[in-house]
Amino acid sequence: MSAEMLLFDIREFGARGDGRALDTDAINTAIARAARCGGTVVVPAGRFLCFSIRLASGVTLLLSEGAVIEAADPALHAGAYDLPEETHGELFQDFGHSHWRNSLIWGIDLHDVAIVGPGRIEGTGLTRDGPGARWRRDTGERPLSMAGMSAAEISALEPEEAAMVGRGNKAIALKNCRRVALRDLTIAKGGHFAVLATGVDELLIERLVIDTERDGIDLDCVTRTRVRGCRVNSPNDDAIVLKSSYALGAPVACDDVVIEDCAVSGYDAGTLLDGSFGRSQQLAPDRDRVTGRIKLGTESNGSFRNIVIRDCRFERSRGLALETVDGGVIENVSVSGLTMREVTTAPLFLRLGDRGRGPAGTGVGAIRGVTIEGVEASGIDHRFAATIAGLPEVRIEDVTLRDIGLTYAGGGTAADGERRPPALPHAYPEPSMFGTTPAWGLWVRHATGIRLHDVRLATESPDARPEIVIEDAEIDRV
Repeated sequence: MSAEMLLFDIREFGARGDGRALDTDAINTAIARAARCGGTVVVPAGRFLCFSIRLASGVTLLLSEGAVIEAADPALHAGAYDLPEETHGELFQDFGHSHWRNSLIWGIDLHDVAIVGPGRIEGTGLTRDGPGARWRRDTGERPLSMAGMSAAEISALEPEEAAMVGRGNKAIALKNCRRVALRDLTIAKGGHFAVLATGVDELLIERLVIDTERDGIDLDCVTRTRVRGCRVNSPNDDAIVLKSSYALGAPVACDDVVIEDCAVSGYDAGTLLDGSFGRSQQLAPDRDRVTGRIKLGTESNGSFRNIVIRDCRFERSRGLALETVDGGVIENVSVSGLTMREVTTAPLFLRLGDRGRGPAGTGVGAIRGVTIEGVEASGIDHRFAATIAGLPEVRIEDVTLRDIGLTYAGGGTAADGERRPPALPHAYPEPSMFGTTPAWGLWVRHATGIRLHDVRLATESPDARPEIVIEDAEIDRV
């Protein structure tokens, strides 16, 4: 029998699958045994309660039909998650981005690894919380929408690091791995991240269904990555997001990434999986409307190059965001075939800022060589026009918008149209950072080489603001 055909059923290693006994040791023993020769660890039908599961090179973890791996809760069960490893610290990124071992399933420095369905991961015992970055600049650490929150409210979202000992806050975490596949899984309640992949090369994520209370799929400093056919519901944070943080101790680029045929949304948590598509939640924890989008940034120490986003749906979510504020460059980005319904902030948001969360000398990055085409968006929050906003000293350049149809709710006032928001170079990037935009359709400032081809703008009710406002920008409209 070839290595690919070797099967290791976790029941043969003592797993019970009754939802009461801890099956962590049995699964880890099966993985260790499979790692000797390569093979597949089979999780059969049943409910397997676990703390940290440690992946190994050359091993596939197969969750069979009816199989559930449930994250144990240290407050209820006798055990704990693996401790967070010593890292470069959370100086330039938060606790969640900086650790991988404190997860339900994790792997570091591995190759040829897969986790495949059709089974399910339930992060019941995980926490969505974690400390923020130790770096501080009052205007850049958190969205301006959180400015009115009390210290107690902030600390509830960002507990001290000591409170995280023994707790898990990720469903799947991978660092510095090669040739990884995640396929056909369902993940419910993924903690801070349902999937966190940092420094992973040749990553394939296919047909995942994720319904979670914070981030869905975070791709940080990854290369040669494909995300296909996924459905991610995440009302409280981003659904699919590319990042280029300092978690690896140096600025590392996201390069050669394709996101295609995916759907993202901000329905009430849990209601994607139960099919009810609830709409009771109106605000995310940052006090803007629900999230659930595709984004580049906010962590942007490294760059984003050769990125393709195509044929994706946004439902009851914020729009597409391309953001660099920590010195990285966004270039050679192609976006096409997006459909958006009920857009909760701006449908398109391109932001070049100077938050500068990085080592001394971190400068301003760049956005250039971006094409966005074939976008149809409706039900857009009237407050936030599609926005392209650079800085007076460093402009966004070479952006093409082609075959774009945007329909806004309408209702802006003439006074809104007179607004000229401050530059806010150091602020955390979100469409709401500028308040209600002076245009209802498209607002462009501090940009050059912006080309508009068949850009169609409409409102459902009258809006007293100008359709387009251009400030310190060069636009070619066809």
